[in-house]
Amino acid sequence: MAEARGAAARGAAHGRNARAPELIELYRRMVTIREAEKSCGALFAAGEIPGFIHLSDGQEGVSVGVMASLRADDTIASTHRGHGHALAKGLGLDGFFRELMGKADGACKGRGGSMHVADLSVGMLGANGIVGGGVAIALGSGLAQKLRGGDGLAICFFGDGALAEGIVHESLNIAQLKQIPILFVCENNGWSEFSPTSTQVTFTLEKLAAAYGIPYVGADGSDVETVAELAADVVDRVRRDRGPAVLEFATTRIRGHYEGDAQRYRQDKAPPVDPLLVARARLDERGVPAAEVEAIEADIRAEVQRAVEAARLSPDPTLESAAEEVYAPVEATA
Repeated sequence: MAEARGAAARGAAHGRNARAPELIELYRRMVTIREAEKSCGALFAAGEIPGFIHLSDGQEGVSVGVMASLRADDTIASTHRGHGHALAKGLGLDGFFRELMGKADGACKGRGGSMHVADLSVGMLGANGIVGGGVAIALGSGLAQKLRGGDGLAICFFGDGALAEGIVHESLNIAQLKQIPILFVCENNGWSEFSPTSTQVTFTLEKLAAAYGIPYVGADGSDVETVAELAADVVDRVRRDRGPAVLEFATTRIRGHYEGDAQRYRQDKAPPVDPLLVARARLDERGVPAAEVEAIEADIRAEVQRAVEAARLSPDPTLESAAEEVYAPVEATA
């Protein structure tokens, strides 16, 4: 981890010298995710979002920082906590809220909901309710990128709770064996659902990556500039070398595992590190007027509210539409 800490320190030092407009854009994207998640929590509590939701408050720095260096033809596979990934990859607020609220004009026609939200048009292959389930999907997409040619790549997000899943180990092995252009991104929030990750695995991701001979970089996920800079460097390397790499970011799950989680199991002593507050303080250091930042936040809140209201007015699926695209059409024979 010494190399990882050194890389993080260098990234942070360089990040402090970055131009304010770049940080403003990163901050804007993080606020969009945070405000969308706030609305999701309220809508779920009011019974307007069916199923379960898992919010990503505290992990926005990873979603936004990693996605800042991706292209539309790069693909990502997400987790059950995937709202931030979807929005950062380019899913619009309208399609996002309509999907979570089960509307016919949602991103997946209301069929995916929170844990399976996807938008192939922006390379978002979908969230996944299976722990580690998106890893193999991204691996397959990375193989497709390789066979197709060009310099596109695949990215899989997973939490530290997935480290005990066999699919992660298998995918790391195959990625290195076949030299697949895939970036494994671990959002390490310290929890495997309700249990500390230290009680679930006996190794670190750094050592696991080394066992498979895959390059690894670790850093602080609460610093969006550090995330963006390190991710840009690793993404460029994967594009160029056409092989796998691993990124791990220490981050914070501010909320419970799911909405309504009483979190009686948590014994956290220190307050959570909020990536939005870290970025906001740095904007202040760089002389960005507070009024400008507050105006950005107000605009985003209004944009999110408009998307929510539009989703409420969108049509619900019909019974007939639920069966559409499930079976291939039967062609009449002579």
